[in-house]
Amino acid sequence: MMTKKEQRLRRSRQTRLRIAQQNAARLLVFRSNMHIYANVISDDGSKVLASASTAEKEVRDQLGAAGKGGNVAAATLIGKRIAERAKAAGIEKVAFDRSGFAYHGRVKALAEAAREAGLQF
Repeated sequence: MMTKKEQRLRRSRQTRLRIAQQNAARLLVFRSNMHIYANVISDDGSKVLASASTAEKEVRDQLGAAGKGGNVAAATLIGKRIAERAKAAGIEKVAFDRSGFAYHGRVKALAEAAREAGLQF
């Protein structure tokens, strides 16, 4: 029997292999109960080009009360921020890597916000 985490990591491996063939920077999303994190990783996977998360002090101040990083509103904010930072780093096109998480709720909100802010995937 696989644990929940092992199942998610198994699902993420498939995506990573597919993205590696595209030779595109990838927008990696990680979701915890309290926070959501987004990183844009270079196409060879060697370095993080841009990052945003609800754990940043600036974002926490914006969201108000402690522990409000785990909702759709927070994910939407991070989607906008990661798109702005990726564009600042000169990246327009990314491959969306949801790390085995379902494309639903917070992950979906982050993706849609990033698309609206002008990131293509």
